[in-house]
Amino acid sequence: MHTVYLGLGSNIGNRKRMIRDAVADIGLRIGEVKRLSSYYETKPWGFESPNDFINAAVCVETELAPRQLLETTQQIEKDLGRVEKTKDGAYHDRVIDIDILLYDDLCVDEPDLKIPHPLMTERDFVMKPLNEIRR
Repeated sequence: MHTVYLGLGSNIGNRKRMIRDAVADIGLRIGEVKRLSSYYETKPWGFESPNDFINAAVCVETELAPRQLLETTQQIEKDLGRVEKTKDGAYHDRVIDIDILLYDDLCVDEPDLKIPHPLMTERDFVMKPLNEIRR
C-alpha cells in the first residue's frame, strides 16, 4: 500500500458538492480515504476570475502506481465534467481539479507527472489543507 496526498479544487458550479463527489470517486477508484481536510475558500491563483475556489486535501491509501494514479485522477476529473486542464497554456475556471501532491517519499520527474507537486509550497491553498491532514 502507498500513501498519497491529493489536492482538490473547484470554483464553478456547486463547489462543495463537487469536492464531495470527487472524494467519493477517489474512495471508489483509488483507495481508502484516510483523512480529509477542512474546506478552504480561496481566491484564484495564476489567473483572474470572480469565482473563488473551494480547496481541500485528502490522504489516500492506494495500490495504484504513480502513472495509474495520474490516469485515474484525470478520468475522475473528466467524469465530473472537466474538459481541459488549461486554455492556451493558462489556468482558468474549473469544476474540479485533482493534483497529486505526494506519493510516499517518491520523486518523479516526467514531462506530464511531477511528484512532489512542484508548485505546492508556493500555494497556501495547497499547504494549509495538506498540513492539516499530514502526519
